[in-house]
Amino acid sequence: MSDFVPSSLCVFCGSRFGTGPAGRDVATRLGRLLAEHRITLVYGGGGVGLMGLVANAALAAGGRVVGVIPRFLLEREAGHPALTETVVVDSMHERKLQMFERADGFVVLPGGIGTLEELFEVLSWRTLGLHTKPIVIIDGSGYWQPLEALLRSIVEGGFADRRHLDHLAFVSSLAELLPTIAAMPREAGPAKRLDRV
Repeated sequence: MSDFVPSSLCVFCGSRFGTGPAGRDVATRLGRLLAEHRITLVYGGGGVGLMGLVANAALAAGGRVVGVIPRFLLEREAGHPALTETVVVDSMHERKLQMFERADGFVVLPGGIGTLEELFEVLSWRTLGLHTKPIVIIDGSGYWQPLEALLRSIVEGGFADRRHLDHLAFVSSLAELLPTIAAMPREAGPAKRLDRV
C-alpha cells in the first residue's frame, strides 16, 4: 500500500435525494470525513440533493469546499450560496474539466444520468492513459450493483481489458474509501487495445 493521501477529491452524486435514506447518510458522512482529513471537496457546486448534503456536511465540519457550476444552473438558483470557492463556468464540458483538474481522485455516490456521465468520462480518460487518478464508487446499499455487472459484461464481451477495471473500485463502506484510494495503482497501466480491420 502506498502513502498516497489526496489533498482534494471530486465527488460525483445526485442533485436529488433518491428514494431511500442510505444516500443521504453516506453523503453527510463523506462530507464530514473529507473535512476531518483536510481533503478539499470538489463538486458540481449545487445546493440541492446529495450534492448539497455533502457540501453542507463538509462546511459544517470546517472543511474547504470548491463548487464548479455552469452559469445557467446558477441562474436557476441551483447553486450553493456559501461555499469556500465557487467557480462559474460557461458549459457542462468546462465544468467537468475544471473538476477534473482540481481533484486528485474521484468518489461516486448514488446519482442519475449526470453522475453516470461524469463517472464514465473520467473512467474513459483513465483507460486511455490520460490520467492516473483513482476512482472509487461507494455502494453500501447496492445501488450501483447493476453498473458493476455491466462493467463485467463489457470485459467479458471483449470490449474492455480486465486490467482497465483495476482503475475503478467499488467499496461497501465509507471506512474503506481512503485505504482503497491509497492502495490503487498510480501508474498509467496498459494502453487501450484497438482491434484494427
